[in-house]
Amino acid sequence: MPNPLFELTSFQRDLLYVISGAEKPSGQEIKKELQSSMGEITHGRLYPNLDTLVERGYIEKGESDRRTNFYELTEKGFAGLRGRREWENRYVDLPSVE
Repeated sequence: MPNPLFELTSFQRDLLYVISGAEKPSGQEIKKELQSSMGEITHGRLYPNLDTLVERGYIEKGESDRRTNFYELTEKGFAGLRGRREWENRYVDLPSVE
């Protein structure tokens, strides 16, 4: 069975990686983290992609307060990332950095 993350864009996969490395990050925290590597990310790019990941069951969205949402990976999201990492490791053998 193909890894389900192949249906996602590279930006959506990057969102999953950032969310997996944080504890219930807000959309703004996710945006800030990604912008440190990618440059400017607009509201119109970020939130529709987060919504797509919620709709597909890779992440859940909750409320921190009335104005702020948080995001966290679902089991499907973790399984997708594990499968993706296994697939990548079949093709890329990177030496350890010491």
